[in-house]
Amino acid sequence: MRHVKPVKEFCIGCHLCELACLTEHSRSGDLILAYTRERPEEGLKACKCVHHKGPVAVAMSCQHCADPACVTACISGALCKDPVSGRTEYDREKCVGCWACVMACPFGAIRRHVQSGKIVKCDLCVEREIPACVAACPNQALVLVED
Repeated sequence: MRHVKPVKEFCIGCHLCELACLTEHSRSGDLILAYTRERPEEGLKACKCVHHKGPVAVAMSCQHCADPACVTACISGALCKDPVSGRTEYDREKCVGCWACVMACPFGAIRRHVQSGKIVKCDLCVEREIPACVAACPNQALVLVED
């Protein structure tokens, strides 16, 4: 099971992981267009979120848990565990916007997308070998691990 592990000792809170995620999931694939046009107009939101507490920062995203609480909490079947890849997958079309998964996630990694009434969660950049956030991190504060 693959997931992105944050290493808070190395995180400098630069938010480059959020920008890489935003760009990867944008229509244009361009940072400037994704940030200036798609984000405000379409409500584009990064799956990754950097949390700050004093001088400490950590970038959190879905940990693709072995037994995900979000899947159990999901009333519509929009979240499920893929037995082959080990990813916790999200079907946007099935989501009813109850946000029970947001409350159930012990990592605070699932985020509300208020404009769409749905959620935003990490998909491990399924088309990429290395997720965009990991590739963009200058300090190796995000590491792709296999459990």
